Amino acid sequence: MRWLVAVWLSAALVLAQDYAAKAEAYVASWVRDGKFQGTVLVMKDGEPLLRKGYGQANREWGIPNSPDTKFRLGSITKQFTAASILQLSERGKLALDDPIAKHYPEAPAAWEKITIHQLLNHTSGIPSYTGLPEFFRKQSMIARNPVEIVKLTQEMPLEFDPGAKFKYNNTGYVLLGHVIEKISGGSYDEYVRKNLLEPLGLKDTGYDWNTTVIARRASGYNPDGKLAPYLDMSLPHAAGSLYSTVDDLAKWSEGLESGKVVSKANYAKMTTPYLSEYGYGLVMQKFEGHDVVGHGGGINGFNTLLLRAPADKLTVAVLANQAGPAADMMGKELAALYFGKDVKPRPILTEVKQPAEKMDAVVGQYELRPGFVLKVWREGEQMMTQATGQGKVPVFALSEYRYFSRTVDAQLEFKPGADGKAAGLVLHQNGRQTEAKKIGE
Repeated sequence: MRWLVAVWLSAALVLAQDYAAKAEAYVASWVRDGKFQGTVLVMKDGEPLLRKGYGQANREWGIPNSPDTKFRLGSITKQFTAASILQLSERGKLALDDPIAKHYPEAPAAWEKITIHQLLNHTSGIPSYTGLPEFFRKQSMIARNPVEIVKLTQEMPLEFDPGAKFKYNNTGYVLLGHVIEKISGGSYDEYVRKNLLEPLGLKDTGYDWNTTVIARRASGYNPDGKLAPYLDMSLPHAAGSLYSTVDDLAKWSEGLESGKVVSKANYAKMTTPYLSEYGYGLVMQKFEGHDVVGHGGGINGFNTLLLRAPADKLTVAVLANQAGPAADMMGKELAALYFGKDVKPRPILTEVKQPAEKMDAVVGQYELRPGFVLKVWREGEQMMTQATGQGKVPVFALSEYRYFSRTVDAQLEFKPGADGKAAGLVLHQNGRQTEAKKIGE
């Protein structure tokens, strides 16, 4: 029997080592291409298979990322907010079918039928304040309290009848944050700290106020390596304001599942998909046939993902202090790799120099959707692109009709016409393909 146990343990160790080697090679390929800096944790049965920092937490001082580096979470925050609401329901302070007007008397008449349940699962129909035209460019530096944030879209028409559709909505979660504050008599920050973080011993998690000195906090960067634009952290509030580490997130994910935060019945509500894959602050998916719950986040200079496969006791946390899709894509592939998918490192992209006449053959304007156009032109020996409302992005040839970006994780595949000039293109980005026709000629 001891011999059998020893053989089993040896086999498990080999499998763990094999996974770690493949996972590290995969992550390293993102780092090599300048697409990722941050920390990664893959944990099985409470033991790390991969726990490592990559790149810089602060480029000015050359401080490296490590597993104890703290990152802004963005919308991973929503599961903390959902858990807080469910705790209040367990204490008899509210009911999930309460109309929001019961807790927010300023609600307009159009919100009469909106319930807390619908705010939790994004089926309220309330417009999201982050979807306002040029919100981030014009309003992201203005401090506001939750009621002021809600009022940004309060008088706008509902986008659909409450409960009829799913549409991701940050206003709804800020409104939930206001409910938490009104019922508890304190701040959202205080409630989360006392009722969620301290009971689980999450000492490296909290509200990321701009003015607070937070040890080991990462700076956020754009894909081009520049510092991300300032965002007043009053604005994301209960929709995206928290910071954490990969280790604390693993503790949180396991504690939430185990019933230490909310009852098992309420955790089941969090993980029940309603009009989409979305429950309460969590998304339900299948990777290689395995059930996975989690949520991602994106906020100025940061991209994050936390996944938990309950039946497999697997947790994956990827926190990036570089805007872009890397954390989300990497986290999902690292989970799929554990479940048997053949996940390979990113291919090495090598620029192939093209003569001017070949580059000129793909110059033009390409309509990706109505009102959204990608302009392609040549500046000397450099091809440039610019999408509507966005900055310039240089691209480099992989072949005569295919170009890639070093700053954005995207490739352009031009479709030549009979004359050899591009008549259209396909944008390959974030695992999706978007076709565009050439216009203006």
